[in-house]
Amino acid sequence: MRPLLARPDIAPLAAGRDVAYVPGLGVAFRCPGQGRVEIGPGALDPSACPAVVMRHALELALQLEISPHDPVLAGLIAARVAALFAALERSGDAPCLDDDGLALLAGDAMPPAAALAGMWTLLAQHQLNAPPAITPATLDRLAAVWALLGPAEHVMGQGGDTRLRLEPATGLNVYGSSARPRPWAVTFASSTASSVSERGYDGAEQARRLMLREALALGVSSAQRLAAARIRQGIRAHYGLGPEVAIVLSPSGTDGELCALAVALLGEPGRKMANILIAPEETGGGVPLAATGRHFAAQTARGAGVAKGGLIDGFPADIELKSVAIRAPDGRVRGDDAIHADCAAQAADAVAAGRRVLLHLLDLSKTGVVAPLSVDDIVARHGGAIDVVVDACQARLSAASVRDYVDRNFMVLLTGSKFFTGPPFAGALLLPAPIARRLAAAPMLASGLGDYVGRFDWPEHARACRALPPDGNVGLAHRWAAALAEMAAFAAIGEDEAASILRHFGDSVRRAIAANPDLVLHETPAPARRARPDGWDALPTIFTFALLDAGTRRPLDPPAARLVYDYLNSDVAAALPNDAARAERALARLRCHIGQPVTLVGADGTAIGALRLCAGARLVSGEPSRAALEGAARLASEIADACSALEKISLILRRFAAIRAADPRPAYR
Repeated sequence: MRPLLARPDIAPLAAGRDVAYVPGLGVAFRCPGQGRVEIGPGALDPSACPAVVMRHALELALQLEISPHDPVLAGLIAARVAALFAALERSGDAPCLDDDGLALLAGDAMPPAAALAGMWTLLAQHQLNAPPAITPATLDRLAAVWALLGPAEHVMGQGGDTRLRLEPATGLNVYGSSARPRPWAVTFASSTASSVSERGYDGAEQARRLMLREALALGVSSAQRLAAARIRQGIRAHYGLGPEVAIVLSPSGTDGELCALAVALLGEPGRKMANILIAPEETGGGVPLAATGRHFAAQTARGAGVAKGGLIDGFPADIELKSVAIRAPDGRVRGDDAIHADCAAQAADAVAAGRRVLLHLLDLSKTGVVAPLSVDDIVARHGGAIDVVVDACQARLSAASVRDYVDRNFMVLLTGSKFFTGPPFAGALLLPAPIARRLAAAPMLASGLGDYVGRFDWPEHARACRALPPDGNVGLAHRWAAALAEMAAFAAIGEDEAASILRHFGDSVRRAIAANPDLVLHETPAPARRARPDGWDALPTIFTFALLDAGTRRPLDPPAARLVYDYLNSDVAAALPNDAARAERALARLRCHIGQPVTLVGADGTAIGALRLCAGARLVSGEPSRAALEGAARLASEIADACSALEKISLILRRFAAIRAADPRPAYR
């Protein structure tokens, strides 16, 4: 029983509970009250799927505390949460369910009253003196909160696009990450997406409990509004932003780009717009479409089916898209003077053509480049015809650097899902006071934004947002709650200590890559910072490297690099020969998740697939699974893990043909 209670996705529910094994208990579990959970022998039978039974029991104890005067509601809610948890406990395509048939409660729609009544006859046995029947009032309360129900990992997967969906056979999303903690995996993937940590999971779990309490007491709409307000306040507090700075919550950085464009269009309604992107190939695949007011996927975060590439209602069809490259044809990073000159020329041409300009500043790209370093002179040259939005979705910049951008009246796009290692799809757009005032003065935002965001995702009392759907994004609020837990832990360390840790880690990773004959480091310039030139955010935290073929010694192309990336996150031991050494087998079994491949260009013009090993906030604050280690010992352990990931890449390259033939796939465990 102890291993179950220690599982990272169960431990937060068990904390503070009196969980006891009762040998003579005639049912799988029972919750007699006062926070006690009694587990019977039947719960530990492998055929009963003990993890689901334990999760059900702990959830019932929680729900009896939330709804002490309606034990039937508590029982039905607990059963639905357990049913959705069971869907995550898969073996192949077969869901793991307990004997109560919880699958009846796992659907999107609430089952009819008759089905629930039949279910209650089985569920009532888990309580003492439970009422024999379900009342209409209980059914009404259950129906009101049905869409909010689920374990934290399920709720965090809502309100995003298809990339958040878990593949049944692997338990991971397309990024190779999970909304359930995965402490057994080596994780340096913060440039792409990270599996939630135990700390982040607990943050989301506490948010889940609070939202349900508020939904039952005040109504779902009020609960959503309050949750969104808490997230905005958490972001405001972390970055030290005043109340005059407005914060828009967005499901992703790409959704945030769409919101920034909508706000920019309010600057001079009716005037044509030019949108200047910096290195769109090193930001997000959907950004160029969003930057022209077009659907960037076939389904929005709110679940609306749309035509990818089609114009979003309310956005003008004549937005001109311009772009500036940060790399030369030979793949090298261009000098900042050249990038700045291109931005200035593009902006001047657009203004001369009578267009208003939305100019991007990239901080940072997928490979760690800031470009251009400054655009203040461009803005000054063209008066009020230019808005600037800083794409800081990697969030690899200090609170002081963020405030510096806001003080210059730049909009700032951030996420909690890159550097801060929260679950993917947690974005925010910061609006300086002069720009935020547009929301009060303008009549209405583009109507099609309602397919992407709700009214509660925007600042309260914003006149321009009144036509948006009167709700918020529940999944987004929980993903941000997980990210804010990581942000708080990072902020508690102190900037000097953060810089020391990141510097030591970066030096160690560079040495390890240089010492590995199978890897070639692609250095990028260190970020230059105005707020504090020697701060932690002036240090490189993304380390990009190419992989050399074991035979030809030429860099792998992007498809081959993608295979290596997938094999890193897989157990590849079955592909090794029988005489493989024990250490090699242990390394082959280790699951390593790093930044997904990016395409670079070699000196000969050929495409190269490069991987990225990234330092995230958890490196500074401490991976919760290493809580027993302190100081230098913990950092040494992290560095050893990073070196193991690099060593596994070499193993994969040596055994590439055999591993490719075996075709292992990433998996949660």
